[in-house]
Amino acid sequence: MFDMPTNTYQQPIGACVDWQPRELPQRVVLQGRTCRLEPLNPHIHGPQLYKAYASAPDERHWTYMAYGPFASAEQFAVHCAALANSSDPMHWAVMDLNSGEAVGSLSLMRIDANNGVVEVGHVMFSPWLQGTVMSTEAQFLLMQYVFDVLGYRRYEWKCDALNQPSRKTAERLGFSFEGVFRQAVVYKGRNRDTAWFSIINTEWPARKEAFLRWLSPQNFDAKGQQINRLKP
Repeated sequence: MFDMPTNTYQQPIGACVDWQPRELPQRVVLQGRTCRLEPLNPHIHGPQLYKAYASAPDERHWTYMAYGPFASAEQFAVHCAALANSSDPMHWAVMDLNSGEAVGSLSLMRIDANNGVVEVGHVMFSPWLQGTVMSTEAQFLLMQYVFDVLGYRRYEWKCDALNQPSRKTAERLGFSFEGVFRQAVVYKGRNRDTAWFSIINTEWPARKEAFLRWLSPQNFDAKGQQINRLKP
């Protein structure tokens, strides 16, 4: 049985950690097999993203975002410029290597380099990206950057507790559900109870191996359909 460390007062305390603050994320390019993450450039990626998001049959994909939908390309351009100028959140565009165009975006946010904690957020994937190998690889590339390059200890996923697709995606990607923070946020004039998920560094090696097995070309048939499901 695991013995809980105690202090001189016999109070239980957390295990000692050999830890030094890590570097902040940088605007780097993250290359994958099916997609590439590029630091968001409003002049290059903005028009491409607007076109990709406009391919949706309706605007339901904006329901759980803190912003949007946008009535015009001009409005979206202003929004995209603001995202690109932010260092926290720090935004990347997801580039389809076949088309060479941006088909979605995501970010690292609430960056705590002192404690090695960061959240993936502002995940906005167009219909051209949703449900594809690229969508999984894009998430993997950012996780790999956080754990393997930056050396962070904790990677978070948070969403509206009512956003069932987001919750299912977090679980599919290997995040552990940690609970719901009630009345955590007000957005678009609505209450948001926030569901919390995480992956920690001790879990990452096994998660990484699962991603690499799933992303391997050998896991897909001639039609591009997965042979084995992702099981982080």
